[in-house]
Amino acid sequence: MEKRFIGAGLFAGLIAGVFAFLFARVFTEPVVAKAIDYEEARSAAEEHLEAAGGGHSHGEGGELFTRAMQENLGAGVGTLVFTACMGAFFAVAFTLLWAYLGRRYPATDPRAVAAALGAIGFIAVFAVPFLAYPANPPAVGDDDTIGERSGAFLTITLASVIFAIVAVVAALWLRPRIGGLVAGVCSGAGYVVAVAITIALLPSFDEVPGPVVGPDGVITLSGFPGDVIGDFRVYAIATQIIAWTVLTAVFALVIGYLARRDAQAGARAAVTAA
Repeated sequence: MEKRFIGAGLFAGLIAGVFAFLFARVFTEPVVAKAIDYEEARSAAEEHLEAAGGGHSHGEGGELFTRAMQENLGAGVGTLVFTACMGAFFAVAFTLLWAYLGRRYPATDPRAVAAALGAIGFIAVFAVPFLAYPANPPAVGDDDTIGERSGAFLTITLASVIFAIVAVVAALWLRPRIGGLVAGVCSGAGYVVAVAITIALLPSFDEVPGPVVGPDGVITLSGFPGDVIGDFRVYAIATQIIAWTVLTAVFALVIGYLARRDAQAGARAAVTAA
């Protein structure tokens, strides 16, 4: 059964990756292109100021991969690999959760468990880290702090996942004692408090590029467009919603089909034995 769960997770992850990539290719890539255009314009403006001030401009080497390859083949393969891995981890989490609920509460619908797990996963893996450190398009962020920013993002992601696991375990432990609803509310509140404290302790970053100003105080290039950042973040959220929704729905459908097939096989075996 565990192998079939993993297979279902990989399949669901691949389907989710296809939908997520198609959405991102249509809506997100044009926004990324605007950010790249700004980045190039900013580099040109800064090099012009350096040249005017007697400095030496530093040309960048050519791209190893063309932009077309990056936004099509590269992004497509990367998205599919990521969502397939996400599906595998989703299946492992479902297997562990179902091993407890299926044995203790036989009447539980596995599709409901998958739906609940999808909601928890979306919140813990994406929503909370995004709330702490929203995604930024190219040209936003200081290269000198990339290590610190990556470490902080990884920290809040791991902490969020761990807190979510603890909250689920606590809810299952409290359920027979104080009821399912109260147990869920208490565990959820504990998760929110733990996440809020963690975010408060982590560093914050505000590295949106400002305008390029010449020695005479004249602005040669305005700061990074706020609408590009806003659109990029909205589409990033939408892409993740699509990925998690499709992953959860496809996984639930496959699990439901497997459960019905097993039930029918058991019924046929019982009739044959009789």
